[in-house]
Amino acid sequence: MIRKHFNSVTPENSMKWESVHPSPGRYIFRDADALMEYAEKNGIVVIGHTLIWHQQTPDWVFKDEAGNDLTREALLERMREHIHTVVGRYKGRVHGWDVVNEAIDDTNGGLRNSPWRRIIGDDYIEWAFRFAHEADPNAELYYNDYGTTNPKKREAIYNLVKSLLDKGIRVDAIGMQGHWDIQSPSEQDIRATIERFASLGVKVNITELDVSVFPWTDRSDRYASGLPDEVAARHAARYAMMFRVFLDYSDVIDRVTFWGITDANSWRNYYPVSRRTDYPLLFDRQGQPKAAFWAVVGTVSEYAGETQPIGE
Repeated sequence: MIRKHFNSVTPENSMKWESVHPSPGRYIFRDADALMEYAEKNGIVVIGHTLIWHQQTPDWVFKDEAGNDLTREALLERMREHIHTVVGRYKGRVHGWDVVNEAIDDTNGGLRNSPWRRIIGDDYIEWAFRFAHEADPNAELYYNDYGTTNPKKREAIYNLVKSLLDKGIRVDAIGMQGHWDIQSPSEQDIRATIERFASLGVKVNITELDVSVFPWTDRSDRYASGLPDEVAARHAARYAMMFRVFLDYSDVIDRVTFWGITDANSWRNYYPVSRRTDYPLLFDRQGQPKAAFWAVVGTVSEYAGETQPIGE
């Protein structure tokens, strides 16, 4: 399925800090290496995810041997060593990296008060991008976040990336995480976000795309026995709308990445309700294309002026 339908891959977990660098001085690249080997064998582009994040980073990263917080200088050196080791291992092989992930606080629009910020300061993001560029000057560098269609958060991300660019720091694209649902965000908000970010002169990547059939406020498990045709049709229409928007901005959108392949392996079955049956992707639990798949294919074909019937 990957070889047939996708030309880029992003590791969900195998390149995150806790996976590749679980303890001091110990790196485990088995899963990341396997992904690289598979992708290169099949001519698939690899996107690295993610170097600096407030989650899935072991507590030891921020502590000295006595269990006290590191100094600013010591944590910067630990960050540099990690980034140089991971990015350096795949230099010339990984197309681009999500350098910093989800650094904006949802409530106040400022920087999230993570251990990275608390110990190093606001410029930890600047240093992460500098270290990544040093490790592989030819790799693209991205800032990645969710909730980007919220006007307050959109502006905070815009200001963050603008401040980096104003300092001469390389940022090639902003990743708009597409953890969306059958009702939101609106087409207007998606367009406004793409246009705002693109005004910085950077590309816009649609990342982590999955569309829940449940509105955010719905915590039920009403479709455990199957998805009604009417809901499947609404879900497909949402995907069609999104891809019309993406195609309208194809001059600034380089990539659309789905967060999973089939409904069976989607994290949306566990968030925000654990063990709920959700249907967020283009392929069902048996790996068969859904109405949403054909809606995307039909939208792209229509946009290109082709006449391929939907469903064939």
